Order: sequence, then structure tokens, then C-alpha cells
Amino acid sequence: MTVVGPFGLTVQDRDLTRDVQAGMDAVERALTETVKSDVPFITVTASHLIQAGGKRFRPLLVMLAAQFGDPYAPGVVPSAVVVELTHLATLYHDDVMDEAPVRRGAPSANSRWDNSVAILTGDFLFSRASQVLSELGPEAVRIQADAFERLVTGQILETAGPRPGDDPLQHYLDVIAGKTGSLIAVSGRFGALMAGAEEWIVEILTQYGERMGTAFQLADDVLDIASDSHESGKTPGTDLREGVPTLPILLLQQMPVDESDPLDARLRELLQLDLSEDDELHGEALRLLRRHPALERARRETLRYAEEARALLAPLPDCPAKDALQGLCDAVAIRTM
Repeated sequence: MTVVGPFGLTVQDRDLTRDVQAGMDAVERALTETVKSDVPFITVTASHLIQAGGKRFRPLLVMLAAQFGDPYAPGVVPSAVVVELTHLATLYHDDVMDEAPVRRGAPSANSRWDNSVAILTGDFLFSRASQVLSELGPEAVRIQADAFERLVTGQILETAGPRPGDDPLQHYLDVIAGKTGSLIAVSGRFGALMAGAEEWIVEILTQYGERMGTAFQLADDVLDIASDSHESGKTPGTDLREGVPTLPILLLQQMPVDESDPLDARLRELLQLDLSEDDELHGEALRLLRRHPALERARRETLRYAEEARALLAPLPDCPAKDALQGLCDAVAIRTM
């Protein structure tokens, strides 16, 4: 029994383990080579997040999806490099917008250098992703362009916020679908497409990626409230402190006030305050949110997306790669416990 990839994904088949690990190693080498520049400073800034590590979830999904065709096909590894470079580029830009001081346990590019360097480095990574993409053919370019439009639209929706009359929860889910689901869906599509899988398989793995992208983001929402820093790898209640309305908060706001529970009213009162500077109030809000029924509802909603992803896999032929994709659905459940 071997562990491969993020979230402790367990792969029990030796051949699959070998193929996936070889593919992931090739992606890692290609990432390092692709971001090298004739300007040494650009190489340093562009390598910053690559060297910081990360889950590499998108390349992993490319490798697993490729198992439904020829996993050694020449376009598989480059397509995984494209999606990971695109993801990394968005992280440079996100950290500027969020004024984040740390990313993956290391100083963010904007804090180590400045916002201009971070933004331009993200642009550089986009350009290198485009260069790799151009070698994969016009269909791949179109697929990536469509996904990138969705990604940027999701970011703009998040920045603008819901319009008057919009359902805040649906707005949030639309943001996640664009910012996260779009690129993970492309990971499933690219892996199957580049491996020459049948069209119906390509479509299934695309939809699977879409739902898993949402499921993992919602799982992060639950973890931000429910876990300690050892489990989640980040400070608990970060989104709560920053006033980001994630799934548990949005579900709570939809629920009627429990007149029989004074702590319900107290929590709603705290959520109206600025918790960014007051550790005591932030800690109180976090404790109350952990006991509130909204957190359990958020868990159930997260699991629903994971189970939808699992159900999509049913028509696929039984094989170790299908088992591994189902294992990712299980990983969502484990993360939200």
C-alpha cells in the first residue's frame, strides 16, 4: 500500500503508483526548467512558490485521468505543467489582492519583494504556461482559454461581491466554480484528452474535476473553522478573522435565529464586528461557530459535492485509477470530519 499525491491519497496498485509517481516527478522537473529565465532575478522569483512545494493536486488529477488512455502519451506531462503554472500564477496575484504575508509556509512574493514583482512574476508564469500550451494544439489552447476566462470571472465576482437581490450563497458557489472548479476540471479533461481516451470518458473526468474542485474548496471552509493548526496547516479561523463569508457563515445567515439559544444571538452579534484585531472576540466567535448547527450543515453540503463526483465515475471501467479517483472523494470526507 503506497501513498501518492496530496491529502494522503492511498494507491494500492504498484503499476499505477509507478506511473503516477513517474509522471509527477517529470512534472516537477519540467516546472523547474520552464520557469528559468535569462534574467536570474526572474528565475528566483518565478521559482519561489515552486520551491515552497504544495499539493500538486491538479497534476495528480492529470496523471490519474491519463490512465484511461495512454498515460505515456507525449502531451500528458506538458498539460499538467500548464495547469500547475496557471495555478501558481494565480497564487502570486491572489497574495497581492489579499495582502497575504505567507504562502505555503514561506514569505509570499509580495512580502519578500513587493506587489509589482509579485504581479509581474505571475504574468511571467502565465506567459510560460502559454508557451507550453502552444505545443499542445489549438484545441488545448481553446480549452485553457475558456477555463482562464471562467477563472478570472470568478475572481471578479468575488471582488465585486453579490449584487442587490442576489443569493449570497449561490454567488459564493459561482465564485468557487470559476476560481477553483474551472482549472481542476481542465486537469481532468487534459489528462484524458492528451492520453487519447474516448470522448465520453473525457467528459466524465471533466465534470468530476469540476465537482471535486468545489468539494475541496468547501472542505477548506469547514477546516478553517473546525480544525486546529496541526490538522489544517494554517491558523484556525483565518477566513473568519478576515471577514470572508465562507460556507459555514453563509449557511448560518440563511438559518432563522434560535430564540431558545442565547449563544446563537451572541454569535450573530460577533459576526457583525471586525474580528481582525481582537483575539479574544475572534476566539469566542470561533468557539461558538464550532458548536453551531451551521457547521454540520456545511459538512453535509461538502460531502454532497464529493458524492456527486463519485457518482459520475460509475460508468468508467473498473481499474486502479478509478479506485484512486474515488479515494479522493473519501479524502474530502476525512478532511471534514
